[in-house]
Amino acid sequence: MRVKSSYGKFLMLAIALVLMSGTLSFAKAFDYRFKVHNNTKQDIKKLQVSEDGKKWGDFDIGTGIKAGATDELVWDKSTDNGNCEQYFKCSLPTANGPSQ
Repeated sequence: MRVKSSYGKFLMLAIALVLMSGTLSFAKAFDYRFKVHNNTKQDIKKLQVSEDGKKWGDFDIGTGIKAGATDELVWDKSTDNGNCEQYFKCSLPTANGPSQ
């Protein structure tokens, strides 16, 4: 296929760029996300996760997840090759301080 006009060359270049950008966006690394809904009457102050129920890691939830709120969290890239099933636990404030 030969394109002789400058308009045709421009159109072919534009199509090639669109196809390449689609390929690049597909190759982009994906984030694994999930939502946490706090159905308690207290703010969640700490959220932890574990593959085995023994060694726990913390999620960065800032100042906490407000009562009744839903927050979207993103798994750290270091967990991409980890188990798909995880244990979760959270800490809620009590009169004596945080509890689990």
